[in-house]
Amino acid sequence: MIRRALLLVAAAVLLSAADDPSVYLKDPAQEARARELFQEIRCVVCQSETVAASEAPIAQQVRQIVRDQVAAGKSDAQIKDYLRARWGDFILLKPRFTARTALLWLLPFAIVIIGIVAIVMRRPKLVAADSPTEGALTDAELKALKQLQENSSSGGLS
Repeated sequence: MIRRALLLVAAAVLLSAADDPSVYLKDPAQEARARELFQEIRCVVCQSETVAASEAPIAQQVRQIVRDQVAAGKSDAQIKDYLRARWGDFILLKPRFTARTALLWLLPFAIVIIGIVAIVMRRPKLVAADSPTEGALTDAELKALKQLQENSSSGGLS
């Protein structure tokens, strides 16, 4: 009973969240193009969703703007330029590489490079294998180690 009620509530929410079919473009090719653009545009309220997935009122308005511009024959670039002029580069899920967005694009790579350099600089220097090293075993210690290994493999210590 409760499960059925939850399913009905979920269905009602999904139906109310969907765009009204009357706002769809008459030309299926134009509607498909608009829907592709929706996937590239960020909801300015939700910020982590595309306008296609968001049901915020502003996302519905943005979808209508995109549909109107597609119907007017504007190119994808012109539509994106219009949206960027109105809401800034943030509106696009994949902003263009410009002087203003360079820091956003390059900062992750710079952090990784700095981290690698820091790790390499902090590593102790490797010493050549043939040079005497501090902490190397003496001949007597090697002999004692070998004897311990032989005793442990032959059944234990006496």
